[in-house]
Amino acid sequence: MTKVVPQTDPGASYRAARDEIDAAVRRVLESGWYILGEEGRAFEREFSEWLGVAETVGCGNGTDALVLALTSLGIGAGDAVATVSHTAVATVAAIEMAEALPVLIDIDAPHYTMCPGDLETVLRQPPPGCPPVAAVIVVHLYGQPVAMDEILALAARYDVKVIEDCAQAHGAMFFGRKVGTLGDAATFSFYPTKNLGAFGDAGAVVTRDSGLAEKMRALRQYGWARKYVSDVPGVNSRMDETQAAILRVKLPYLDAGNGRRQDIAAAYDAALADGPVLAPRRREGARHVFHQYVIRTLERDAVQARLGAMGVGTRIHYPVPVHLQPAYAGRLKLGAAQCRETAAAAGEILSLPMFPEMTDGQVRQVCDALKQI
Repeated sequence: MTKVVPQTDPGASYRAARDEIDAAVRRVLESGWYILGEEGRAFEREFSEWLGVAETVGCGNGTDALVLALTSLGIGAGDAVATVSHTAVATVAAIEMAEALPVLIDIDAPHYTMCPGDLETVLRQPPPGCPPVAAVIVVHLYGQPVAMDEILALAARYDVKVIEDCAQAHGAMFFGRKVGTLGDAATFSFYPTKNLGAFGDAGAVVTRDSGLAEKMRALRQYGWARKYVSDVPGVNSRMDETQAAILRVKLPYLDAGNGRRQDIAAAYDAALADGPVLAPRRREGARHVFHQYVIRTLERDAVQARLGAMGVGTRIHYPVPVHLQPAYAGRLKLGAAQCRETAAAAGEILSLPMFPEMTDGQVRQVCDALKQI
């Protein structure tokens, strides 16, 4: 019987560092301090140093991180926020949680990230009935950086804030700078399958602005600047000490893990060379860290079935664009391109197995299957 190569395997990251992780969890349990303690503060310092940014504020998850970023920047009711429809629904959900109005921009088809041209159209002339755009959330999807030079130039021209959604791009770079250091604020998810994943929900907001970080720290805990006294309305979104301790163990392995992802991607590229299935494009000047390796084909369903029959697990990220999902269809504002490239991609994309603990044998199994299709 052919062994199945899973599309992802978060348990493998535990097995790879089992003793260190067990010791870290035991340290937390024995400390008697489980929320907003020294582990969380240490992780914030260590992540800031790794990323090259002044401030990291841990929180409950990546969705909350986006809400904290928007709220701390003063974005809320009466404001429009531009983002993409080709993303995890969390990006759009966070905008509505902040009481702002999402405006969905089409993708640059070769890279699956925000199209600067469609964004400029919306910044210049918002859709009918839509207030001017106050902020842009760019999504560095699949580990591929957005064209940040063009986005930042537009933001400066139209005086809008830029938030980077880095949930799938820990360690990705754009012309020598890590994503998360380019906009006004940036957010990270540490969901278990991410390039840097906890073993539960966790997230963070990062910024160069210490004053902004202080606002975020208050907002994540009921708006407290002093304990039990809410100076502003806030929420409960705190990274617990267990997740922080686990992330501290895994952070030193992140760069090597990203390197392994790139090696796997190179093997897949070679297997797909000169064939009809499209391998992922890399943006010029960008370092792609392959949270997902996404192929594209008009015969997606047939390819998925054939790969499955050969023991290769796959997933679709994401099968239904946000603007076509039942909760959002017909009520969100779209850019001038009407998300046509987004809708086309959703019917043709497929994510191959991708996690740094893949064995060489598993990589060969996937490559052999790719050559057969």
